[in-house]
Amino acid sequence: MRKFDYSFLKNGYIPADLANLLAGIYSLKTSDAIRKSHFMTVYTELEKIAKVQSIKGSNAIEGIVTTDERINAIVNQNSAPLNHNEQEIAGYRDALNIVHASYQSLNVNEETILLLHKIMLQTAKPQVAGRYKTEDNVIMEIRNDGTRHIRFRPTPASETKAAMEQLLLAYVDARDEASVNLLLLIPCVILDFLCIHPFSDGNGRMSRLLSLLLLYKAGFDAGKYISFEEQINKNKGFYYEALRKSSLRWEDNKNDYFYFVGNFLVTLLSCYQELDKRFATVNSKKINKTSRIEATVLNSLVPISKKEICQILPDISVTTIEAVLTQMVKDGKIVKLGSGIQTKYYRK
Repeated sequence: MRKFDYSFLKNGYIPADLANLLAGIYSLKTSDAIRKSHFMTVYTELEKIAKVQSIKGSNAIEGIVTTDERINAIVNQNSAPLNHNEQEIAGYRDALNIVHASYQSLNVNEETILLLHKIMLQTAKPQVAGRYKTEDNVIMEIRNDGTRHIRFRPTPASETKAAMEQLLLAYVDARDEASVNLLLLIPCVILDFLCIHPFSDGNGRMSRLLSLLLLYKAGFDAGKYISFEEQINKNKGFYYEALRKSSLRWEDNKNDYFYFVGNFLVTLLSCYQELDKRFATVNSKKINKTSRIEATVLNSLVPISKKEICQILPDISVTTIEAVLTQMVKDGKIVKLGSGIQTKYYRK
């Protein structure tokens, strides 16, 4: 069986590129903490937007999609799911709500992981919800010529429970070691979780819920206000390549975690950077309204709707926002996507 041992994180060696990423995250985290104590209303609005993007992004990575209108209705619980995809989306919504509301009291153990999995799949796939896999699974890859290739063989079903127990014990042991940096430990744990692949379905989504839970408990909560999952979805090619590299020779205890750690830290830093830009835009009362609206659209990492802009800038009227958006489109600064309530805008 695979051995889970994070003692290598105690030796203090950190590749230069990771050290720079850590420095950037800690710097922005400090600024964020100071702002949050004074402007919680702004953060509440940002959290509402990020939750929609998280639920949409995490499911989209797995090919589970619906319209933006339906996503919003499901997230806000204004409508029951209409099909299987929407049941999957609603399940992630419920599990994410638990993480957001109760992360401080949730223990990082098997009980919590199985509970989140049960909540996530209890409607869409009740037969497997909250249960480890009972049959061996493989990670398949379809090559350019259409042929299938087994890219990775996860832990056998017969060894899954024992592997999860060992993984979580190793995490607790390393977490309580003062010399271990939690921002290096967390992605190592997530990589091992993905390589165990403990469930017959939902492993990717569970890894993202577990990432948020571990980050929140460690004091890094940018993912509540800027969607961590959406950042992964936007750059999922890099994410999957880092996962592939770090999983090589995993079963022989000879894998290199730092490819995946680097990608994880880049994703988290992107959240803090976007939060920093977004907050500056929202709270810059000395900047005129037109400039704030323009900055909100131009700094958004994803296409943004008029409704979302109104939520980010609640002190600016809808009429003013509409006028600025129209002029920005006319000037060629942004592109209009869709029509009606589905309309979104993004930087050209």
